[in-house]
Amino acid sequence: MPRKPKTIPGPSRLSVILARLTQEPRPVLPNLKSLKLTYAYRNDHFGARHFVKEELPRIRYANPTIDINVDKKLKTKEETWKPEMIVELKNGTTHKLTLDGKWSTTIFSELMELSAGPWWQKWKKERAAAGEHATPPPPKPKTGAAAVLP
Repeated sequence: MPRKPKTIPGPSRLSVILARLTQEPRPVLPNLKSLKLTYAYRNDHFGARHFVKEELPRIRYANPTIDINVDKKLKTKEETWKPEMIVELKNGTTHKLTLDGKWSTTIFSELMELSAGPWWQKWKKERAAAGEHATPPPPKPKTGAAAVLP
């Protein structure tokens, strides 16, 4: 029989994933019909790639019926196309968001503004009254030696 560990085990991997998927604000998007993202497979479009990694699983978990298409294209150094997200709402309108140079939290906020409805405005007012941001702000630029070193 194996010995009992003397340390208290931390949270399981599943509980950490579930906590991430259900964190506030929960991205319930009642007006959204479909999303289509296009970005570079590697070496560019970092905000869009982080959005797909961090926020898209939360959106899928909260809205299982939304049609989500992610198109990762190969991009050479000579090509200069920009990442984009096409948002189709249930009323039939489509919006094209340019994702170039944006942080993943900014992309998330723009998507919420387009399709979340009145509860998102209420959430933002509550957070502003508490003195907090609706979504985490992007990090401040580094200064001094940290800005120069890789």
